[in-house]
Amino acid sequence: MQSFLLFSPEVAAARAAGKPVVALESTIISHGMPYPQNVRTAREVEQIIRDAGAVPATIAIIDGNICVGLSEQQLELLGASPDAMKVSRRDLPYVLSTGKLGATTVAATMICAQLAGIEVFVTGGIGGVHRGAETSFDISADLQELAHTSVAVVCAGVKSILDIGLTLEYLETQGVPVVSVGQPGFPAFFTRESGFQADFQLDTPQEQAAFIRTKWQLGMAGGVVVSNPVPGESAMPADEIDAIIAQALGEAEQQGVKGKAVTPFLLARIKELTQGRSLATNIALVKHNALVGARLAVALNANANPAA
Repeated sequence: MQSFLLFSPEVAAARAAGKPVVALESTIISHGMPYPQNVRTAREVEQIIRDAGAVPATIAIIDGNICVGLSEQQLELLGASPDAMKVSRRDLPYVLSTGKLGATTVAATMICAQLAGIEVFVTGGIGGVHRGAETSFDISADLQELAHTSVAVVCAGVKSILDIGLTLEYLETQGVPVVSVGQPGFPAFFTRESGFQADFQLDTPQEQAAFIRTKWQLGMAGGVVVSNPVPGESAMPADEIDAIIAQALGEAEQQGVKGKAVTPFLLARIKELTQGRSLATNIALVKHNALVGARLAVALNANANPAA
């Protein structure tokens, strides 16, 4: 497994020095935002993590390698290339064995982070149970990954284009704890509240680290969802975004958009219908998650090395 890993000089130095590292996905760069905002945001997110005392490790599949930490040129390649494949667990062996360019989803980034010994992963929102899944069986591989891959995932909840209630039920069944930060309610990506509660509220990185470390020390493999609501000044009005999502979902169904193409289609359409305001919210929440994730990584690192 280690033969596939290629660490950037910055990440390799952090590992050697025992510094906290935070994994970042690359699908948000290739499929989640338009160019050049995607590359600019990626660089800004990485800097937020550095400023908070951790080292960023954006992960992507390039030339048959799992690249853990990307150069400026690699970020540009991912951001501008129309050929980057969206890589989940199923796709990882194919993209590696064929040498194709791949952008990792939540599930694939979790796998790669665990291989690289990284305990914290920051993303925008996790995937979940799609609306109508009782007939389509469209459920994100992210949820199964959370059930057995031991990485803490900091996110702004579940994308509000999904069925949030069923997603939380699925996570409960799989034994995945859902932690909230700063409020008891579970956030809904574009908005701070989804109408559902998280399992536990843990506001400080030290509390979060103690909980996560205890889970893993008990031999309870699997991830933890650390749900961090979008900052209030960047949140969108719930009624407005719900109406827009309903319209975008209807258009996706009419046009026969299915599978992996659904989320990129919906996010792009929502951006159009909100005249770009949803993209601003997306960027704000990712940056906020980066700060919370970096602080958690620092606390987990101190928890594992109490003398440090």
